[in-house]
Amino acid sequence: MSHHDTIFLEEARILEHEHWPGEQFVLRLEAPKCARDACPGQFVHLTVDPLLPLRRPISIQRTDPEEGWVELLYKRVGRGTALLAEKRAGARLSLLGPIGRPFRVTQRRPLLLGGGVGMPPMVFLAESLKGCDMEPLAILASEVPFPFEPVESALPVEGLEPDIQAAHPLLETWGIPSRLASTRIMPGVFRGYVTEAAQRWLTSLDETARSEVELFACGPHPMLEAVVDLARKFGLPVQISLEEFMACGVGGCAGCVVEVETERGPAMQRVCVDGPVFDGHRVFPA
Repeated sequence: MSHHDTIFLEEARILEHEHWPGEQFVLRLEAPKCARDACPGQFVHLTVDPLLPLRRPISIQRTDPEEGWVELLYKRVGRGTALLAEKRAGARLSLLGPIGRPFRVTQRRPLLLGGGVGMPPMVFLAESLKGCDMEPLAILASEVPFPFEPVESALPVEGLEPDIQAAHPLLETWGIPSRLASTRIMPGVFRGYVTEAAQRWLTSLDETARSEVELFACGPHPMLEAVVDLARKFGLPVQISLEEFMACGVGGCAGCVVEVETERGPAMQRVCVDGPVFDGHRVFPA
């Protein structure tokens, strides 16, 4: 692949490792080469422990090219992430990254939708949009407590009830309006699915404003399918970041293929290097 020469192998030192409710962890690693080249939507392939030779793919949440760190958010769900959760500051992990095709921002108004551990690419994308004039909006969802303290008095968002005020603190400091959604009852949080909140906001726009929106999403498979259905309903473009089990992570084993509609018909493409970001309409055709 033409982008293999932008994937780096680094012994990444753990700078910070925070444990949040819902068995969520935020891991900050010193990996200057990856931090320099990473783009929103890309991921790293991490050796979580010498006991497990197979690496784990984890989406990048933030980077600082000047300080040389990358930040990851993950949830402890199996043996690999359980071993990773035991690692402390100062430990070193073998990291391959950045990997994959990132999101491609256009001149349309970005609507960012993230669910669960699909939130990190949206945070990374939001940070890249700081200071832009496209008026981005992010709606993030989780069925477990959010891995941060929500802001309860946020930047204004038209189209949602005034009491829906819970927002992502980092995005607020970047000047990007955001709202949180959950099926759990939490103060200031939209009660329902992220797609329901997104539909309410899109419906509130006039036809001209709505036609200028583009959706970007990462999350569980059913959520992504619902996001594409929403985009199709309003006739809007949508980019989605897929999550799949991976072995090599660099396109060699073809263990992470998904069916994608192309100009020549259905084709099997690798999530790791042909994605993870795809045109949502090609992954979930009508």
